[in-house]
Amino acid sequence: MEYRQLGNAGLRVPVLSLGTGTFGGTNDFFKKWGETDVAEATRLIDICLERGVNFFDTANVYSFGAAEQILGAALKGKRSEALISTKAGFMMGSNTNDSGASRYHLIREVEASLRRLATDYIDVYFIHAFDPLTPVEETLAALDHLVASGKVRYIGCSNFTAWQVMKSLATSEKYGLARYIVYQGYYSLIGREYEWELMPMAKDQNIGLMVWSALGWGRLTGKIRPGQPLGEGRIKSGGAAGGPEVSDEYLFNVISALDEVAAETGKSIPQVAINWLLQRPTVSNVVIGARNEKQLIENLDAVGWSLTAEQVTKLEAASDQKKIYPHWVGMR
Repeated sequence: MEYRQLGNAGLRVPVLSLGTGTFGGTNDFFKKWGETDVAEATRLIDICLERGVNFFDTANVYSFGAAEQILGAALKGKRSEALISTKAGFMMGSNTNDSGASRYHLIREVEASLRRLATDYIDVYFIHAFDPLTPVEETLAALDHLVASGKVRYIGCSNFTAWQVMKSLATSEKYGLARYIVYQGYYSLIGREYEWELMPMAKDQNIGLMVWSALGWGRLTGKIRPGQPLGEGRIKSGGAAGGPEVSDEYLFNVISALDEVAAETGKSIPQVAINWLLQRPTVSNVVIGARNEKQLIENLDAVGWSLTAEQVTKLEAASDQKKIYPHWVGMR
């Protein structure tokens, strides 16, 4: 397994991590992603550790805490071998303060996550989305307190715009507070908007990227074909709900290119799609998901080899997206 620095921090992580969105499935939304229980999760985690993948990503909102509980149980006796990232920010109850990035909410949610994960520290703690109602200074001061207390090792942000990240970094610098070292964001061969503004910002500020939904909400599994019924999987079960729209014409053009490269390399479509991401600037880690052992092993085999320059060019030509203003304006 290859390891990389997580942004400009001293922490080294494997280029793949296991996401736990499939753990639990205790409500209608997450049931469409998967219903992995403790026994299944334990087997998946053991396979990861055997292959050098010691990084596990979760969030408090995944099955409203059940994913964290299952991850904690599956890592019992193995916590010292693992890195855990989790997140907070989305609604966790019906009360006014049950969401957001306020000091009140974050400190409460860290304590709840620690209990569910059965650990006394979190390696990487993410703000799951930008909170427009809480001052950035309050959020970062709360995170700095959590780092100083030893309950959190590093902090990151997810689903922010570039200006929101920059405002946060400037605030950290101004007040000497803990700094975001990593950005977790959506990036795939059918979702390349990250390249327009977030990637240049991440390169300039030396922030690492953890990619989520590397297979485009399940659309890049090879199961979606022109004129064919949907194969069993996340899309058929309704798991694409909430994801970005993708036209059939664009999707099938990308899949055609993936088919060609997969044939040339002897790899699967998901493996090619993940390998392409690992060759992109700023990428520190790709979060992979798996409903079962077979899917996990296939995704783990996306590493240990590289696409050629010609294959990368073919994939990028097929997946090119028309830029919005002002990104199509430039001197060079």
